[in-house]
Amino acid sequence: MYYKSYFVYLMMNKSNTVIYTGVTNNLVRRIREHQNKRVSSFTSKYNVTKLVYFETFNDIKEAIKREKQLKGGSRRRKLNLIKNVNPAFNDLYQTIVKS
Repeated sequence: MYYKSYFVYLMMNKSNTVIYTGVTNNLVRRIREHQNKRVSSFTSKYNVTKLVYFETFNDIKEAIKREKQLKGGSRRRKLNLIKNVNPAFNDLYQTIVKS
């Protein structure tokens, strides 16, 4: 049986002042869309291009539930989540492209 993966992700601008939360079934493609500003949106308006955190899910309902949980949470909570796995706020895009 084939299992599809879904991703909840956090992105930031280069100065780490803006956090964006999203969900997708193709993380590489979606991050590239944000980086290339293919859609006129929050991320293009605030120059959010850096992937700093992501989680993987097998169930879209669970992914959407987690996205809503993160969006409803405080900025401090999101920053702590990022710092636990990516303390330098590095752009993780190249690591997912290589894997």
